[in-house]
Amino acid sequence: MTTGTELEILKVGSGGDGVAAGSDGPIYVPFSLPGELVVAKVEGNRAQLKDIVEVSPARIAPICRHFTQCGGCACQHMKSSFYSNWKRGLIASALCKRGIETEICEMVRVGPHARRRATFSVSLIEGSVPLEPRRPLERRGSEGNVALGFHREGSFDVIDIEECPVLCDDIVKVLPVLRKFMEPVLRSVRDTRRIRGIRITVLRAFNGLDITITGLSNKLPRGLVARLSAEAVKLGALRVSLDEDPIYKSADPIVCHGPANVIPQPGAFLQASEAAEKKLVELIENALPRRAKRIADLFCGLGAFAFPMAARARISAFDTDPRAIDALKEASRHTKGIKAIEARVRDLFQEPLSRKELDAFDAVLFDPPRAGAKNQAINLAKSKVPVIIGVSCHPSTFARDARTLIDGGYSLHNVTPIDQFVYAAHVELVGVFRR
Repeated sequence: MTTGTELEILKVGSGGDGVAAGSDGPIYVPFSLPGELVVAKVEGNRAQLKDIVEVSPARIAPICRHFTQCGGCACQHMKSSFYSNWKRGLIASALCKRGIETEICEMVRVGPHARRRATFSVSLIEGSVPLEPRRPLERRGSEGNVALGFHREGSFDVIDIEECPVLCDDIVKVLPVLRKFMEPVLRSVRDTRRIRGIRITVLRAFNGLDITITGLSNKLPRGLVARLSAEAVKLGALRVSLDEDPIYKSADPIVCHGPANVIPQPGAFLQASEAAEKKLVELIENALPRRAKRIADLFCGLGAFAFPMAARARISAFDTDPRAIDALKEASRHTKGIKAIEARVRDLFQEPLSRKELDAFDAVLFDPPRAGAKNQAINLAKSKVPVIIGVSCHPSTFARDARTLIDGGYSLHNVTPIDQFVYAAHVELVGVFRR
C-alpha cells in the first residue's frame, strides 16, 4: 500500500497542477485532475503524486515515455475536451479578474510534432570523465557521457530525452548526434557546476537546422572550435554559433514570413510553430481595417506579422533588439510585392510610442514578451487608433493591458486562444480592440 497523505483534487491551476485544500492553503499536485482522490507526499504547498485512488474520467494515457519525469509537458494526461476547456478557462479567468467580459472563441489546436524551436539543457552523466586536457573520453556504453533534454519538474536534473511528441521530427532525429557534439564542449568547462547554465537552442529553419550554444563560462580553445566546425557537418547544420558568433556556416538559415525570406540572428525569437504563426497571421489580417494605409507593428521581432501586413499597407515596425531590426531591414530590401516597411530600434518599455505618434496609424499590432506592454498600453488608451490587435502568450498581463485600453474607451471585440504550446500550461491568444 502506498503511504502518504490522501488528498481530494478540486481543480487544475494555471500551471497545470491539480489543486487540493490544505490546512495552510492550497496544495499543488502535478499530474492530477479534478475529482481524483490521490495519495501524495506533501512538502509545504507542493506534493509529489504517489498513487491515484479514484481516477477522473478526464484522464488519458500519456503519449510520451518521459511524461511526469521531463518538465517540458504538464498536460499529456488530460482528455482533449477537458484540455481545451481548461486552456480557454485560463484566459477567461484572467479577464474575469480584471472585470472584462468578451467572446472567447474556440481554441485553435496545433497538432503534435509542430514545434520548430527548442532550447535544451545538458549535463555530464555521473561517472563520466570530466575535463582533463588530452585525456581520452571514457564512454559509458553507446549512450556516451552527455544527457541532453529538459529539466525534471522542480529540479536542475536533466532528463535525457529519446522522444518528444511536441518537437518536429527533424530536431528529434538530430539529438543523438548533438549529444556527441556537445561532449568535448562540456569537457572544456573547468568548473563543472557552470555546465548547469549551458543551453543549446535548435531551430528548424526553412532550409535546415540552426544551432546556438549559450552559457559557456570560458572561451573554447582554438583547436576545439576547429574540431566543432568539422563535426557540425555530421549534424547537418546550416550554422553553429557560440552565443552570437557563428563558428560554422554552410549556408544562411532562412525563415519565411509571408513573402519574405529572413535570416535570423543566432538564438532569435520566433513563434513556436509555423502552423500557429500562420493562424496568428490569418486572425490579424481579418481584424485589420480594409482601408488601412499605415500600420504600426510593436515588438515586431523578425517581422512575422510585419511582412504579411505589408502586402496591404505601409508598416512602421519597432523592436528593442537591433539584430532583429537589422535582419528585418535586410529582408525587406530583397522582398518584392510589399509596401514600404520602416523598421526602427526602440525600447517600448522605456520609450513607448506617444499618443501623437500613434494617431498617425490606422491600426496598431502589439506582441510583447510575457511581461506585457503596460506603458505602451497607457499611451494606446489615449490614442485615436481605430483598431488595436494584441498578441500575447500570457493571459494575465494581456488582461492587465486590456483593462487599460477598455478604460480608455476601447472595446475588446473577441479573444481567440491558440494552442501553440502543446501539452504545456501556456496558451497564445489574439485579442481585437476597437474604439
